[in-house]
Amino acid sequence: MQTVRITTSQNIDIDYELAGLGERMVASIIDFGIFFLLYLLFIITGVSIGSNGTGVLIGAIIYGVCYVFYDLVCEFAMNGQSVGKKVMKIKVVSLDGAQPRFSQYLLRWVFRIIDFGISFGSIALVVAAISDKVQRIGDLVAGTILIRTVPRTQINHVAFTPAADDYQPAFAEAAQLSEQEVELISEVINTYVKTGNSVVVYNMATRLKEHLKVTPPADMNDLKFLQTLRTDYSYHMQQAAAL
Repeated sequence: MQTVRITTSQNIDIDYELAGLGERMVASIIDFGIFFLLYLLFIITGVSIGSNGTGVLIGAIIYGVCYVFYDLVCEFAMNGQSVGKKVMKIKVVSLDGAQPRFSQYLLRWVFRIIDFGISFGSIALVVAAISDKVQRIGDLVAGTILIRTVPRTQINHVAFTPAADDYQPAFAEAAQLSEQEVELISEVINTYVKTGNSVVVYNMATRLKEHLKVTPPADMNDLKFLQTLRTDYSYHMQQAAAL
């Protein structure tokens, strides 16, 4: 599987698995299939109730608007995924690994006219096939890529267990972490397990120590520090939800 190395805003290098052409095509087929089924339902319903011309026209307009704006609305509302992408476990992200801005989603959507509209998908297929990061024109313009959301390393291989009820957190400061920061910690740990690159662990741990203003015990190495922070965060979120 082709990978891409992304330098995040925290200057941490993370390896992501790129979504392949096959996965992207299947996701598109699933999305198209949804609208095809809706079209059949629209036809069957219209015939069965004997809709007049005005009703059919209004229904057709609503259907057309939903079809045109489907990808834009879904990707913005579903964190870079349409229904098809969610099924295939792929998503749109910025080149820095962050969630794209609305303007990036909008650019991807606008350039669907070139990628798919005037060429029936052939331009998107060719450009993605020759692009280093499997990007269609919309991705190149918007500065986005599609990645797999399921890492090759399963979570139980990272020596991480969700916080138990009797767990005693080591760092109260872990509650200050954002969900995005915890996701980045997980990515760093996964990258270390897959590649053995201890530099990413050191860099992440150093930045978090400065950010949270904490000093781990002398016998706690950087990897254990990151794992502990993640477990502490889970504990604090469980306690907050129980209130």
